[in-house]
Amino acid sequence: MPYTSTTVKYNEIQSIRNGAASTVALSLTNNFFTVFAILVLGATDYQISLISSLPSIIGMCAMLPAAIYINRLERKKEFTVYTLFLTRIFLLFMVFIPFIKPSLSSWIFVALIGLMNLPGTFLNLGWQALIGDLIPDNRRNTFFGKRNKYLTFIGMVVTLLVGFCMRGVNSKSAFPYQALFFIAFLFSLVELYYLKLHKEKPVKTEKSNYQSPFSKRIFKNKPYAAFLICGLFFNFGWQMAWSLFSIYQIRYAHATAFWISLFTVSNQISQIVSYPWWAKMADKWSNRTLLVWISIGMALAPVLNILSINYGYLLFINFFSGFFVSGTVLILFNSLLEVSEEEHRTSYIANYNFLLSIVAFIAPQVGVYLLETFSMNTSMVLSTICRGLSALFFIWMGWYLKTSKEQMKEYNQQINNM
Repeated sequence: MPYTSTTVKYNEIQSIRNGAASTVALSLTNNFFTVFAILVLGATDYQISLISSLPSIIGMCAMLPAAIYINRLERKKEFTVYTLFLTRIFLLFMVFIPFIKPSLSSWIFVALIGLMNLPGTFLNLGWQALIGDLIPDNRRNTFFGKRNKYLTFIGMVVTLLVGFCMRGVNSKSAFPYQALFFIAFLFSLVELYYLKLHKEKPVKTEKSNYQSPFSKRIFKNKPYAAFLICGLFFNFGWQMAWSLFSIYQIRYAHATAFWISLFTVSNQISQIVSYPWWAKMADKWSNRTLLVWISIGMALAPVLNILSINYGYLLFINFFSGFFVSGTVLILFNSLLEVSEEEHRTSYIANYNFLLSIVAFIAPQVGVYLLETFSMNTSMVLSTICRGLSALFFIWMGWYLKTSKEQMKEYNQQINNM
């Protein structure tokens, strides 16, 4: 039985509240993980790359059992609540990192970030499957555009406030970061509360011959297979530069926690402004068309970033890239839901996230390898090239799916005429 419009609206409100608390918790921590690792713990470039890539490989190991288990659940909310608590409790562990022997603290910090993604993988997959059930297809572009806009604004305000609070603090002092980790854990409890308020109907699970995320029938779904090829290639070019941006801003431009927060806020302001626009454009045109333009826009960010270390210029570049980041987040997720069979959506999401985890582990390592082997400029330019090529991949995807649809239509007509 589908949800009534009243229930859908109620769940949307709770989802926004839950997301708001989650955004506060993550903005207090994720935005400052790298700064804390470099300035306080003295982490190396290789350890910084692991902060980006280690969670992905751990998530990959958890993806298959998570998908199999979630597929069998009649109620996904309770499972998501438990995994949320197990994930966020790692923030409490991070409070005690500075008390550990300096030679070990940076490695333990990297390990905690990686291990946090073990329950985090179950959490993300459970939430995606849950929200996919609760929000109908015709509401997704509008709702996620609205939700992402609100959450990005909240993240911007929190990041800005933290940046100003950190302005007069010794950049190498551990206490401010310990306070951030503890406050973030408290907000995660609020996040958990609003997640529990969602209204969910039990979903009767039926046995299927392709419940596995690696069933051959999943890959035989032509729209999904085409999206998978293009999406993974795009993510490789995108994530290859993740560690490089942080290293460039902190080691090359010598940005403090205050300026890092301003760069993040600049990026988030752009996302707030552009989320509704991307949602409208997705309804007007199509997700496939927008992915081409998103790839081109995202391709410009790495090469533009290295043209100067002037803080004002870097603020502008972060604002520019934020416009396309919002499109990437919204359109990629909606495209995944669009090409997935509704009955087995969890399996499709798990398959995509599993393969994406492999890319997310390799890409930052490749980026840092290019940095150490050649230079920052070379690694950033190569990231730009990969991102730019993604536009060609998405153009091919649109042509391929259109051709496949026409061929299938002709085939069905021939069958009917026999």
